[in-house]
Amino acid sequence: MRTVLEEVKSWHRPLMLMVLAMAGLVLASGVGLLVDHREIINESVWLKPFKFGISFVIYGATLAWLLPKLRKARRLGWWTGTVFALTGLVDVGFIAIQGARGTFSHFNTNPDTFNQVGQQVFMSGVLGLFGASLVVAIMLLFQRVGDAPLNRAIRIGIGLATAGMALAFYLVGANGEQHHVSDAYGHPVTLAGSHGIGVEPGGPGMPLTNWSTVGGDLRIPHFVGLHAVQVLLFTVLALSLLAGRIAWLRPERVRARLVGVAALGYTGLMVTVTVQAFRGQSLIHPDGQTWTLFGGFTALTLAAFALVVATARRQAPVPTEPKHRQPVGV
Repeated sequence: MRTVLEEVKSWHRPLMLMVLAMAGLVLASGVGLLVDHREIINESVWLKPFKFGISFVIYGATLAWLLPKLRKARRLGWWTGTVFALTGLVDVGFIAIQGARGTFSHFNTNPDTFNQVGQQVFMSGVLGLFGASLVVAIMLLFQRVGDAPLNRAIRIGIGLATAGMALAFYLVGANGEQHHVSDAYGHPVTLAGSHGIGVEPGGPGMPLTNWSTVGGDLRIPHFVGLHAVQVLLFTVLALSLLAGRIAWLRPERVRARLVGVAALGYTGLMVTVTVQAFRGQSLIHPDGQTWTLFGGFTALTLAAFALVVATARRQAPVPTEPKHRQPVGV
């Protein structure tokens, strides 16, 4: 336990402060979900702060652990993490305040001063979060932060997370659509943009996530991309644990290749749900084209997995029987 605490103390402090603040928001929003019955377009005013809080806890803690491991440009890495932390606090803070006010944080074009100023800050924050992630991704391309499996997982994971964040530019209104809705008090609100494709805001949604069940929803590929790095890091951990029992998994290059295979499969999943969303199709109602795309990526991933495993097992050293000494005098 002492070793774990010492390790956490070495993590990026501004990011960890952001993580603590987001954890507090998760708790406060959780209480709000239970006791505050106000809703906007059929979901609790506290659901969005709750979801954003959880995402930033996970992603922020990952960055806080990663940045101190950089061997080059450590000061740039520290400042990049600090920019991400400050921007995250401002952006998610605005989402929480708008939720408490019973109105919309995203796409809201109402003319009140707080909303207008907040929207400008919020949109600038999207650029800040994307820019910070892009800088980290570029820095990781030119240096190693661990062994080959870990390095590959981090590079690809941060890259996919940055791609997922790029979808936020569409989510802040780049599609130019306008929708007329009401806030939690029945006041009219005009939304300039939507995360849905081919569906009006407030339609049927899945439990907790509220992803659309009748049309495309860009929050899905955004979420999948954002948390790619955690999935790949878990893959690295699982392979390391299995290597203790499976001899052909012990070579570093084998585990690195398998991380690459996992990354291929995850990228295929992200591409599939992105195309599906832009086609205006719900995640839970895939058609033949979606199944074909997903099946193609699955087959390619399984073929790559089989090739890596077969090669590793063929190249694994054959254990030799220990030689027994002849008894003295025989």
